[in-house]
Amino acid sequence: MSYYFAIVGTKDNPLFEHEFGTSKQGGDGVARFREEARHMNQFIVHSSLDIVEEVQWGNGQMYLKVIDRFHNNYISCFLTGGNIKFLLLHAPSIPIPTTATNTSRSSTSVAANPTAPATEEAIRQFMVDVYEVWVKTLMNPFYMPNMEIRSSVFRGRVAAAGKKYL
Repeated sequence: MSYYFAIVGTKDNPLFEHEFGTSKQGGDGVARFREEARHMNQFIVHSSLDIVEEVQWGNGQMYLKVIDRFHNNYISCFLTGGNIKFLLLHAPSIPIPTTATNTSRSSTSVAANPTAPATEEAIRQFMVDVYEVWVKTLMNPFYMPNMEIRSSVFRGRVAAAGKKYL
């Protein structure tokens, strides 16, 4: 499965972006987005912001699970207390059949089924780890709110969380 992770600020501005692949089940950690669709990742994630704004007030949770789907891409969201949005676009390696006849034997593999409970839990744990790193970044006196994150340490910790859970 390929992942595109973005942190979006309170003014709907991108604060951080990172693209990676699965490290589970023999994955090498490299994103496998098709080259002609790779430039669409940012657009797909930002187009789901309207849905996030609708869902966030009706749900008291920080982790909103899968909020949107675009073709074979799923978008999961985590909200911070300061209305910063962590958005994760995940594209399964194997297309998921949408017919009811094929759902009798659904796979529990993280890479095979993006809406399975095991996948949802792995994404939630990834988001919680990134949230902890995010809070540490906010406590830095040199960081200003809604400023783009350029720290290689932050990027490394996001990549490590992705490798650990996804």
